[in-house]
Amino acid sequence: NNLLLVRIILILLMIFPLAFSAHSAKVAIIIDDIGYRKTDQNALTLPGKISYAFLPHTPFAKELAEQANSADKDVLLHIPMESTSGKLLGPGAITSEMNDEKINAQLTHALAEIPFAVGINNHMGSHLTKLRKPMASTMKFLKQHQLFFIDSMTTSQSKTRALAHVYGVPHLQRHVFLDNHTDAHYIEQQFKVLIDRAQHDEFAIGIAHPHPETITALKQLIPHLAAQNIELVPVSTLFNQLNNTRTAQLTSE
Repeated sequence: NNLLLVRIILILLMIFPLAFSAHSAKVAIIIDDIGYRKTDQNALTLPGKISYAFLPHTPFAKELAEQANSADKDVLLHIPMESTSGKLLGPGAITSEMNDEKINAQLTHALAEIPFAVGINNHMGSHLTKLRKPMASTMKFLKQHQLFFIDSMTTSQSKTRALAHVYGVPHLQRHVFLDNHTDAHYIEQQFKVLIDRAQHDEFAIGIAHPHPETITALKQLIPHLAAQNIELVPVSTLFNQLNNTRTAQLTSE
């Protein structure tokens, strides 16, 4: 009987490997660009442990960030950074002509508005994140205030990872943009890409925006994560997991 039971378990493991895995893959979803519209509040109705990134000094950022924080969600500052397109950046932006003092002042002002932020990610930034000097200034600030950096990866030439390592700043990067187009089919396909990435690498970060179409689609898609043995987590949890893994590896050595 025991032998038969073992055989049944082995067969089930081969057929349903994810269901029996010791550790589920993890996905973090960040909704950014929040703050300009009152309707951005709808993003806070998404199920699960969504993370939210707020544009500093915008009409509704402080109010909605406080609501997210009260609901025990991860709150990030979504800092506008200079892009190659020359688009208007909005308040609180960092540009390439700013010195250390000016960058520090911009980030200090943003953090004073939302002091419970746990990290920042970049809004645009396809030009600035390629530049060593302003990003070094940014990393110094983050290290001083014990904040992490999520690179939205608006350029493949970003220097943030290397500089974060130099200054000892926790750093991760976006894997999938979920809603570059807002039709439901596109968002669903991108969500599948996010799931595939998480299953392959054990975790993945998706970024989306508070478009009505996105909110509607994600409310339908997020409940499917559990069936794929994927846990939706606050983005800060990924840093904790990576730190624990690195600590375990060092201990084993």
